[in-house]
Amino acid sequence: MPELIGIGVGPGDPELLTVKAVNAIHNADVILCPASKEDRPSIALSVVSSLIDKSKNQEIIKLIFPMTKDQKVLEETWKKNAKIMAEVVLSGKNAVYLTVGDPYLYSTWIYMHKEIEKNFPSVKINVIPGIVSMFTFASKVGVSIAEGAEKVSIIPSCYDLTTVKEIAKNSETLVFLKDGRYFDQVVNLLKEAGFPDNSIFAIGQDLGTKDEIIRKLTLGEVNDGTLTTKYFSILVVKRV
Repeated sequence: MPELIGIGVGPGDPELLTVKAVNAIHNADVILCPASKEDRPSIALSVVSSLIDKSKNQEIIKLIFPMTKDQKVLEETWKKNAKIMAEVVLSGKNAVYLTVGDPYLYSTWIYMHKEIEKNFPSVKINVIPGIVSMFTFASKVGVSIAEGAEKVSIIPSCYDLTTVKEIAKNSETLVFLKDGRYFDQVVNLLKEAGFPDNSIFAIGQDLGTKDEIIRKLTLGEVNDGTLTTKYFSILVVKRV
């Protein structure tokens, strides 16, 4: 029976895909992948491009998910793309949907799964988890995300600094994901929340790619200025 498989392709290194994920990609008739605009490449697809067997003539469909906070636009996009995905499977083809990191952590797959489950209940769905960037980053930097009874908070963006400050007061480790363009705004906030100057302050961008950059500092060593201009970045701050 044809099925749709959501696949987490990890943070960027194709060698970090699971064997199960690679097999599913090889066996798919159609590869579905997200992109922010028609003229933008799919980051998820670029991760697995070296693994695709071009002799199989697999169909690749890029689905557009615009970067917007307009809820109406988002909901219309989810419905449209979910319908495309469901119709592929209902036509008798096995399909995979690629997403950076893990399908259930800040991923477009979450909305696709909900829409398809609601409107196309006959579509068989499976999910293959992926390695998320925080664990890849921790292994490169050599810092523990959590130990003992430490509390960890994951923050998808730092637009609301008031909320971030309250979270920081009650956490030993903060993991900031996604929009690195705002990382420089949290330095003073962290100090106000009680993070000492010797706290670990590690930042990374383009993990798993040839453009990878990793910096490990203490909070006290961070100077004024832009830390990163990349959207897909990660910042881990840990009390010591």
